[in-house]
Amino acid sequence: MARAGLTPERLTRAGAELADETGFDQVTVSAVARRFDVKVASLYSHVRSSQDLRTRITLLALEELADRCADALAGRSGRDALTAFAHVYRDYAREHPGRYEAARARLTPEEAAASAGVRHARMTRAILRGYDLVEPEQTHAVRMLGSVFHGYVSLEAGGGFSHSAPDSDESWARVLDALDALLRHWPTAP
Repeated sequence: MARAGLTPERLTRAGAELADETGFDQVTVSAVARRFDVKVASLYSHVRSSQDLRTRITLLALEELADRCADALAGRSGRDALTAFAHVYRDYAREHPGRYEAARARLTPEEAAASAGVRHARMTRAILRGYDLVEPEQTHAVRMLGSVFHGYVSLEAGGGFSHSAPDSDESWARVLDALDALLRHWPTAP
């Protein structure tokens, strides 16, 4: 009999909280069982394995990020949309470091197709429509934005910008200015 109150959703949320506290790679069924003070075996009626739990956390993180991005983008376009979108990623990574790491985890093609990752791609492309980019340039720009956002956030989270001036907030603003300028003057293909 399953312990009262334990559900896949509740275990996923507990795992996400654990990821934020200790790191995504530290999330296991055993660690979550300790949080609930239950035996590990009692969780296997809700999740198949630690990998299944981590996949659920990845899907949750992607959904949370997509919801935040959608809210931030509502009614915005161009530079305003670009910066709102970028700030969501940076803020989410700061608030939920383990979940942000989870959102970067590899999914199977089937999981990826059914995830909120598809919404992220659509929203990124919607932002780029404000810059009049067409394929294949739009795909190049999507990859560039993802690389810059993730790279900056990862370096910042690792303390890469904490020991020098100007501060990282000022650099972040300049990076977004530069991205906007690049997107407005996107180089033509040779």
